[in-house]
Amino acid sequence: MSLTLHIGNKRFSSWSMRPWLALKRAEIAFQENIIPLDQEETRENLLALSPAATVPVLETPDGTIWDSLAICEWAAEKAPGLWPKDPAARARARAITASMHSGFAALRSELPMDLQHPPSAIDMSVACWRDIEAVQALWAHVKAADGPFLFGDWSIADAFFTPVATRFQTYAVPLSTEAASYVETLLSDPDYKEWKSAACDESFDAPFR
Repeated sequence: MSLTLHIGNKRFSSWSMRPWLALKRAEIAFQENIIPLDQEETRENLLALSPAATVPVLETPDGTIWDSLAICEWAAEKAPGLWPKDPAARARARAITASMHSGFAALRSELPMDLQHPPSAIDMSVACWRDIEAVQALWAHVKAADGPFLFGDWSIADAFFTPVATRFQTYAVPLSTEAASYVETLLSDPDYKEWKSAACDESFDAPFR
């Protein structure tokens, strides 16, 4: 089966990173195609792939799938281990993933992902600090006692919070001991390190994503 994952700049595109990590973890073979963001031809190129005109987009023999979570769910149907086996844990994993998928607007806006940005603290709004506190509270609420990831073994929930971990590192955000340990776990993951290495080699010039 031939698959192509169309993604934005690895330096900036947090939404692209999430399904890329899930496909890698599931050992689903795919080709990747980088579409530089915010260039003159970007929208035209994206519209040729999907009506949403956003990245990521997964091309499959059965048609295209857009949206990070939709692609991850497609991958989970091929590799069920991407969600926890226990039904209650699986429901909680989906809940926390949905929270990340639709929330934390201030954090996203004020702390954009940039994997070439040297770590440095910046001033943040009250709304952003509230988002940071809420993320840590969510992690603490669901964190399994066994295993380094949110639900013990790696899951799609961890894919969705890996870009958040990069933001916390980039902007030197003070975290609880437990949250800092989880961030270190996410950023030590070999698949993430592969993504970051490629991101640091990119020369595309585009605004933050």
